[in-house]
Amino acid sequence: MGNWSEKQINDVWEKATKVPNVDANKFRKDLAGAWIQKDKHGDNTALGYGWEIDHIKPQAKGGSDDLNNLQPLQWENNKTKGDDYPKFDTSVTSEGNKNKYQKKSWSY
Repeated sequence: MGNWSEKQINDVWEKATKVPNVDANKFRKDLAGAWIQKDKHGDNTALGYGWEIDHIKPQAKGGSDDLNNLQPLQWENNKTKGDDYPKFDTSVTSEGNKNKYQKKSWSY
């Protein structure tokens, strides 16, 4: 999960997608549309709102810890993405206010 400071966690949280009529201080969505909850950073409950800080360009491929290379991902999406780059998959999106399994493919 990484040794992230509270400031880094908050800065990355701010990059998550705000949803109209939803308290953005508590709930947002990741790039795949999966719900994440601010106070669930590091929680790995299946289909839950837990999230992790992802390196867009993985460290294994030369990516850094700079904020512009970090994004919030629902933890299962981060696990699915792994070190894949620039093409990668995610495994969780949402329907209504619940997360659900659905594979999506992406490319940077």
